[in-house]
Amino acid sequence: MLDEVLPADNFGQPCAIRDVLDRIGDQWSLLVLATLAPGVKRFSQLEREIGDVSKQMLSKTLRRLEQDGFVAREVHAEVPPRVEYRLTPLGISFLVPMRGLIRWAEANQAAIQAARSATRGAA
Repeated sequence: MLDEVLPADNFGQPCAIRDVLDRIGDQWSLLVLATLAPGVKRFSQLEREIGDVSKQMLSKTLRRLEQDGFVAREVHAEVPPRVEYRLTPLGISFLVPMRGLIRWAEANQAAIQAARSATRGAA
């Protein structure tokens, strides 16, 4: 049963689920992907819509998502340069499981918080 949920490492290759969760499980990636879901955005739009992310962290997150193929970056030759970000087909394909995960988290957050409180009280 566990092998169906978490497949064994395949000859030193990264476990697929660990590899993906390592990327999307950071503090900002899901927010960036969700913010790009409606369509193309400029850096300043992303920064404004996400809110409390620093320019450095947003830039780093976008770069990592681009390296993994979730996000595409397009630089327009204008003065000043205009840079736009959009989801790639891979990024779009991730929206369905991402939304499911978000719904699950929202539905179960209270139960998780209660369990945390109960174990803190018992310790």
